[in-house]
Amino acid sequence: MSISTETKPQPSPNIVSASDTGPLPLEVRDLTKQFQQGATTVMALDGVSLSVSRGEFVAIMGASGSGKSTLLNLIAGMTRPDRGQVLIDGIDIAGLKEPQLTQTRRRKIGLVFQSFNLIPTLTACDNVLLPVLSGGEPGPWSAEELLERVGLKERRQHRPDALSGGEQQRVAIARALISNPAILLADEPTGSLDSVTGQTICRLLRDLRNDLQRTVIVVTHEPAVAMWADRVVVLSDGHKVAEFATSDFSDPQALAAHYQEIVCIPAAEGVIR
Repeated sequence: MSISTETKPQPSPNIVSASDTGPLPLEVRDLTKQFQQGATTVMALDGVSLSVSRGEFVAIMGASGSGKSTLLNLIAGMTRPDRGQVLIDGIDIAGLKEPQLTQTRRRKIGLVFQSFNLIPTLTACDNVLLPVLSGGEPGPWSAEELLERVGLKERRQHRPDALSGGEQQRVAIARALISNPAILLADEPTGSLDSVTGQTICRLLRDLRNDLQRTVIVVTHEPAVAMWADRVVVLSDGHKVAEFATSDFSDPQALAAHYQEIVCIPAAEGVIR
């Protein structure tokens, strides 16, 4: 997907402070994760820390192999860290046993994937209900209400093969919200879409954050996607090398230029700009 020429979205409403609402929705402390590739040990993350406020929209950027997908998987509880903590609403999920981790993940985290992951034999409405049917707790909205919110009221009985890629991604977003999670995690949510549809999905995520005060974290390599966030966190070779506010940039091209300057800094320097 090419960089959009669309100008910066309108400024977001004030973020709700943690002191007003209890624990932060997400705190990552000194997170480290290694993988073995044959005889080689790969340091996927090395001492990464991150805090996200309630109602904040954060983009995590980095090249392939930077550790951004590993970080998302650790936040989602899909894998466990070798060292460090992942606190979701004050709960350290890294220390939970598997049954408790599964329940916490179902209640606290909504996941959106690049490949949509819809069940082809189910309608849009039934796909949205899947997390509840598999043991999750229902949130305050019905599947029909969420589909209406994402603009699919008239498509709720359609199966995935009758929906466009953008419509399937909107179904996936509604599904991620059905249990009223503390955090919505999106892994390259526009990667399978054209640039125009991708911007529509970004606008939807922004609107849901504004309207529902969801905390949204998006992993992306696209400046045009990151521009919709409040803040960008940059990873390189398993290190957090920078973070900056998107309000400092007028358009995706300016953000992209700044990002390129940052990733030229050797990660070993541990520089946070």
